[in-house]
Amino acid sequence: MLEPIFTQNAPAAIGPYSQAVRAGQLVFLSGVMPVDPATNQLVEPDITAQAQQIMKNIDALLQAAGCTAADVVKTTCFLSDIGNFAAFNEVYGRYFTGKPARSCVAVRDIPKGALVEVEVIAFGPDA
Repeated sequence: MLEPIFTQNAPAAIGPYSQAVRAGQLVFLSGVMPVDPATNQLVEPDITAQAQQIMKNIDALLQAAGCTAADVVKTTCFLSDIGNFAAFNEVYGRYFTGKPARSCVAVRDIPKGALVEVEVIAFGPDA
């Protein structure tokens, strides 16, 4: 059975989906955007600032699921410009020190004009 996960400490979903769901011990975070949950606005158009906000949002969602960054087994990262790869990696590497499996691709557009979006799969405790 799927259990939706919600926290006010991360941006609300901008469509008909959950911020995250739990399926047993697996936790799936929807694409996490660089949106400040207090204002519901995209943070400044700088890859470092946007990556930092995403990591804060991921942390809030993982906490709501009873997980930490150490429980993350896979991420999928979407960059609107592959030229931002090194700057994104700088922030990503400080947060995901356990080095989960990852895919990172450039895409044409990301909702709200964001520079980056990250999906996460974690293996955490049973609900």
